[in-house]
Amino acid sequence: MKFFYHSLLLILILIQQNTDVKAQSPKINARVDSLFAEWNKPGKPGAAVGVVHQGKLVYAKGFGESDLETGARNGPETIFHIASVSKEFTAYAIVLLSQEGKLSLDDDIRKYLPEVPDFGKTITIRHLIHHTSGLRDQWNLLAMAGWQLDDVITKEHVFNLVKRQKELNFEPGSAYSYCNTGYTLLAEIVGRISKQPFSAYMQEHIFKPLGMKNTLFYDDYERIVKGRAYSFHKSDKVPEGYKKSVLSYSNVGATSLFTTVTDLSHWIDNFSSHKVGNAATMTQMLERGRLTKGDTLPYAFALIHGKLKGLSYYGHNGADAGFRSFLSYFPKEDYGFIVLSNQAEFDPQKKGFEVANLYLASQFKEDKTVKVPDTSAPITGYKFDSTLFKKYEGSYELAEAPGFVLRFWRNGARYMTQATGQGENEIFPSSDSTFFLKVVEASVVFHKSKEEKVSKITLRQNGEHAGNRVKPAVIQSMKKEELVGKYYSTELETFYSITLTDDTLKLVHVHHGEVVLKTISKDRFAAPWWFVQNVDIARDESGKVSGLRMSNGRVMNLWFKRLNEDFAAGEPTPIKK
Repeated sequence: MKFFYHSLLLILILIQQNTDVKAQSPKINARVDSLFAEWNKPGKPGAAVGVVHQGKLVYAKGFGESDLETGARNGPETIFHIASVSKEFTAYAIVLLSQEGKLSLDDDIRKYLPEVPDFGKTITIRHLIHHTSGLRDQWNLLAMAGWQLDDVITKEHVFNLVKRQKELNFEPGSAYSYCNTGYTLLAEIVGRISKQPFSAYMQEHIFKPLGMKNTLFYDDYERIVKGRAYSFHKSDKVPEGYKKSVLSYSNVGATSLFTTVTDLSHWIDNFSSHKVGNAATMTQMLERGRLTKGDTLPYAFALIHGKLKGLSYYGHNGADAGFRSFLSYFPKEDYGFIVLSNQAEFDPQKKGFEVANLYLASQFKEDKTVKVPDTSAPITGYKFDSTLFKKYEGSYELAEAPGFVLRFWRNGARYMTQATGQGENEIFPSSDSTFFLKVVEASVVFHKSKEEKVSKITLRQNGEHAGNRVKPAVIQSMKKEELVGKYYSTELETFYSITLTDDTLKLVHVHHGEVVLKTISKDRFAAPWWFVQNVDIARDESGKVSGLRMSNGRVMNLWFKRLNEDFAAGEPTPIKK
């Protein structure tokens, strides 16, 4: 009888929850509509939004246009490129094959991909999954080699770069660095084990069984896909206010999944229904990465663990060209949120959390207001004594990322910061020593010594990162002229030059143009390109410049050898008649 009572109580609770959702739906739906009203206008790109509860779409709607040339509208059936959210599916395929005994997550990847160089340390499939392989990122390498990301980029282009690499960013398993290369390799492993193209395997084993009728891995950039969205970015240089953001990828695994809000609702449902795979599959998908020193990562099998006001969720976001995507699932509440956009300036995670706030507000364990970055909000709150900021001004280098420098200065009544290779951003005081950014969830704490001097900071963004003040470099012992020359990378098969004009050093590439090198310290410079942020000069035993190493967030210490003057001059040999 007690069992019957508890079962009846559970049924009544579930009925009540469903009744509550249905009763609130019209009101909530109207509020969701208002969140996206800005994009629901003719001549503007926008988004498609879905809310999944207990395996069903309880909200699905499109805003704005999927193609500004034809005026086609975004909707739940519009096909979007979802960028890095694609990785969830690649990881799922790997788990399915491991459950079938066709691979082990701890296999050396060279067992399946012998063309990958032997770096002296074993890289496993698990390393690729968790971004702990040490491999350099494919997009960053391509850009450093002179490619534009709107060029046609195939799997073969990526593999050719990987095969030429001679060094890793770090020893496999020792650190985390987001690496798209790893997921391109994972897709190839799936294809080689299954003896069919990766895109065909995914159709047969995941998309068709789940009823994802408008989903495919887009492995041919010339393929025609009806009902798809195209992406755009804002521009004040044309009367329409927007320009195309071109995407010509023909590589899969890390990206290139085409899908819809409706189809993704089936994917979210599978997290709990296990129509493809089983409970053990999802348990594996949710297993977090672990570094050799014992640290546990939030990144699992392309599912990132997070908390929103005390509620646990997992998901992933994505960005390619002007496409933006965010998918999240709250397992205990059984709610999933899908936001897909075709506008570069759109923040899908921010909007996704705003939608979640409407549906989950009554269940939040903390403050029921979701605080998301608001770049339009006026400066309010803490009254900061502006004279204190003088002590904070200057540059600070992160201890764990040599060459990555945060600079702070005051611009009138505004307090500003700029990180190596990134744009300027305003920061706002929340105490006498703490400032936060509105464009991202990050803050900086300035630490005073007993003498009231500030020489250390802590950057709080996905953890805490210590930084130390660096003094402006004075290069008296080095002649700038000795850096001038041409430098070549065998790993990229490309040249960079350093020039000197009016006492200003510049870094030059034939495809990317030129930028000014800013001195960080002796033999260390910062560049403003996203794909070249740091340049470190190397010298031989005699002190002569022998080469340089370039780094960015996902490629570390890539070697460029200095060429001799005769070769660097590049004068053609006369043709004998």
